[in-house]
Amino acid sequence: MKLMIKQFAVLSILIIFASSVPVYAGVPMTTAETAVRKVLDVLKDPKLKNPSAKEIKKEKLRVIYEDMFDEIEFSKRTLVRNWNKFTPAQRTEFVKLFEQVLEKAYIDKILDYSNEKVNFYKENMISDNQAEIQSKIVTSSKEIPIFYRMILKDGKWKVYDVVVENVSLVQNYRTQFNDILSKDTPEQLLETLRKKVSKQ
Repeated sequence: MKLMIKQFAVLSILIIFASSVPVYAGVPMTTAETAVRKVLDVLKDPKLKNPSAKEIKKEKLRVIYEDMFDEIEFSKRTLVRNWNKFTPAQRTEFVKLFEQVLEKAYIDKILDYSNEKVNFYKENMISDNQAEIQSKIVTSSKEIPIFYRMILKDGKWKVYDVVVENVSLVQNYRTQFNDILSKDTPEQLLETLRKKVSKQ
C-alpha cells in the first residue's frame, strides 16, 4: 500500500500544474483543464498564503477534487467483482474511506506546488462516453507521460483513473484490495481503512 500511496502522491501533483491545451481539444480535455485552473487559482490565491489558511486551502482543493473525480466509478473499478460483495451501506463507507486515504496521499504534495509544467497534448475518444486525455510532465531532465481516463455521466465528464508511465492507479489498488479480500471480508477491509484514516 505504501508504494501505491507514493505513486498517487506523485501523480496527484501532476494534476495541478500549469498546462497547455491544443486548439482541437474537446469537452473531456477542456473539463480537465478547467479543473487544473481552479486548483492553480487556489494555490496562487494571496489570501491563502498564510500557513494559518492551510485548512481552508485544503477544503477548497477537496471540493475541486470531488468535482473532478468520479469516486464511485473509481471505487467500483478498483474493487471490480468484489464490489458486489459489499452491502449498499458498506459501499458508501468504502467510497468515503478510500477518498480519505487518497487525500492523505496527495494533499500535502499539492500544497508544495513548485511551478513544474504539464502539457496536455491529445484526446482519444474510446467510446461515446469514455475518453483518455494524454499529457506529460516536463522537467529539466525528462518527460513523464500522464494519462487521465474519463467517463461521461449525467452530462458531465469525470476522471475515473490516472495512468503514470503506463501504471494505472486503479489497477494498483485493485491488486492490493483483491489480495486482502481473497482472505478477509468486506467488513475487515473497511476496518483496515478505518484504522488507516484514524491515524491521519
